[in-house]
Amino acid sequence: MPKKILIIEDNRDLARLLQTHLRDLSFLVDLSFDGLAGVAKAQTDVYDLIILDLMLPGLDGLEICRRLRRKPPYVPILMLTAKSSETDRVVGLEIGADDYVTKPFSIPELLARVKAILRRVEEISERATEAIPAVIQVGDLVIDPAKRKATMAGRSLDLTAKEFDLLLHFAHNPGKVYTRSQLLDMVWGYGHDGYEHTVNSHINRLRAKIEKDSAHPGYILTVWGVGYKFTEL
Repeated sequence: MPKKILIIEDNRDLARLLQTHLRDLSFLVDLSFDGLAGVAKAQTDVYDLIILDLMLPGLDGLEICRRLRRKPPYVPILMLTAKSSETDRVVGLEIGADDYVTKPFSIPELLARVKAILRRVEEISERATEAIPAVIQVGDLVIDPAKRKATMAGRSLDLTAKEFDLLLHFAHNPGKVYTRSQLLDMVWGYGHDGYEHTVNSHINRLRAKIEKDSAHPGYILTVWGVGYKFTEL
């Protein structure tokens, strides 16, 4: 079945150009030219990928990303950003965007990013269907990969999709030390230089949710000068 993509972009000429090239690759492509209509379409229809501009009338791309990440299903988001908006790019990645392309960009570059994101999603889905993942319990922390839920002492944890992915990756590899760059590559799927603080932000938020005292963590441990590891308890 062809993959379905939603483009939320107020530049109509650019949106239609992208639509044409994606259709040439046999994707089904819907367009939305403002933020409010775009988020409504994203929340009512089923898509395999959303290409999302940051600067939009009605509702900006960051707020759309926040709304889409508040509840399932998880749909990959490729953000379109301007060169001057590095802060927005960082925020976008931290609140759940999967990748970004900086304007002006080449069509082949964008198509390559689209195919890479969809390929990663398919690989994750295939691994998930190979076997039913076992529930992981470490102390009072219980992680259910199949249901994508985590609890602490019986209390449900309100984790974002990327926070859950990060926690699950750690829990699957107790005691193994990861650098920030390795975590970016393994959990986010990219290794952009200069974005290691995205990992720091997610770890800080995770610790606030799972640790009794985030200043003295017992689950996600800092290995000074290297990175982080998960407890071997």
